[in-house]
Amino acid sequence: MNDYTMAFTSVNYMYKNVLFSVSPLVYLLLLELLFNVCKSATPGEINKHLELGRDFLSRGQLSDALNHYHAAVEGDPNNYLTYFKRGTVYLALGKAKNALSDLDKVLELKPDFTAARLSRGSVHLKQANFDLAQLDFYNVLTVDPYNPDATDYIHRIEPARERYALAQSYYQAEDYYMAIQYLTAVLETSPWAPEIRQLRADCYMRSGDRLAAVTDIRSATRLQSDNTDGYYKLAQILYELGHATDALKEVRECLKLDPEHKDCFPFYKKLKRVEKFLTEAENSVEQKEYFKCIESAEKVIKNEKDVQMIIFNAQQYLCTCYMRDEQTAQALTACQEALDIAQEPGVFCDRAEAYLQSEMYDDAIRDYKSALDIDETFTRAKEGMQRAQKLQHQAEKRDYYKILGVKRSATKREIIKAYRKAAQKWHPDNFQGDEKKLAEKKFIDIAAAKEVLTDEEKRQQFDAGEDPLDPEQQGGRGSAHHFNNFQYGSPFQFRFHFN
Repeated sequence: MNDYTMAFTSVNYMYKNVLFSVSPLVYLLLLELLFNVCKSATPGEINKHLELGRDFLSRGQLSDALNHYHAAVEGDPNNYLTYFKRGTVYLALGKAKNALSDLDKVLELKPDFTAARLSRGSVHLKQANFDLAQLDFYNVLTVDPYNPDATDYIHRIEPARERYALAQSYYQAEDYYMAIQYLTAVLETSPWAPEIRQLRADCYMRSGDRLAAVTDIRSATRLQSDNTDGYYKLAQILYELGHATDALKEVRECLKLDPEHKDCFPFYKKLKRVEKFLTEAENSVEQKEYFKCIESAEKVIKNEKDVQMIIFNAQQYLCTCYMRDEQTAQALTACQEALDIAQEPGVFCDRAEAYLQSEMYDDAIRDYKSALDIDETFTRAKEGMQRAQKLQHQAEKRDYYKILGVKRSATKREIIKAYRKAAQKWHPDNFQGDEKKLAEKKFIDIAAAKEVLTDEEKRQQFDAGEDPLDPEQQGGRGSAHHFNNFQYGSPFQFRFHFN
């Protein structure tokens, strides 16, 4: 007779003999008990879960392994080995609190299980619970005096305890550098101790190294469950550092734990708005939609009046987008606003580009040099310096853009239109005497400008600071400019093609 048949028989008997002698509530409780008996896992099912858990564990699929160990524990809540295996998976997942709970249960069911006591002691040591760790290791050595792991662990406890005490003394003395050194040494033994990471984070903050503090605060927050204050503090620091997107992620973690958190919720509303505008500005730069970039960056400044690094990010976008949109005056103002907050090589390069647009070569070279003083490996600054120096040298000679009266960003159509207009104006047939000689020179320059600026390769050379029609700069490549070979008679003989 199987479990189901036995249960049904019991219910039938109870229906016939007990139904009218007990209250309805008691009857329902009895039915629930019998139902639980029917649905409990069989030994075969439990073994199957254990087998699958072991298989997933061997393949590194920890979450899947954990699910099967959960099922095995539910099926047989008195099997100490199942708790031990699940505790091992929890440790692999970094869930020390859950692992300790399972290891406690193992030792409750089987106090002489040395492997579980050793494992629990190692967790206590990693959490800097030195007294509890020492007790577990002593108990292991009582049973197994030569256990190498217990001996090794117990020898680590006293040095770690002493270093922690020294770190606290240095902290009280406001010697944060030495406190950090000792706390770092303690964390090599006790990496899961949130209070030690929080203390080191505080030392970093007081030393002015907020970025290093972020790493410790993040770790400490992950090590503690329901630590809304940790997530809020982390979001605040990241925001003050100008990392709005990262700050938004952390404040969302806070709201997952407490959707109405008194600090996280109002901060989230403001942060979400600012982060959205910064992201829009970044995307607009990538899409070369500079007007939209400027619009989004100005919205950031409107919404944030106090946090300097957020304002810096917005001014940096304004600097870049005004420069690329050739609004030079506005670019120079925005770049200066950004540099007043932080000396960043990229901003110096953007301002240098704006100076080049205004042919202020000395100022551009100075800004590229400032960028290289901050980061001597910054490729953009190196290349920009070389280009600015070439353009400065080139400015002393012919400027084909100036000859045709077009911007450096002019299209080929605009260049040809300007060329036709200039060629008609300065055609030598329109002049006499000395004026004709001047017209001939201008006419040759106009033709040269058209030749260079309508040829993509030659224009790129010129934009890089080289004159493709200058034999000296070409190092002997090609022949001298052919317009110099024209012979002028009277009337003027050569033909000019407007194409």
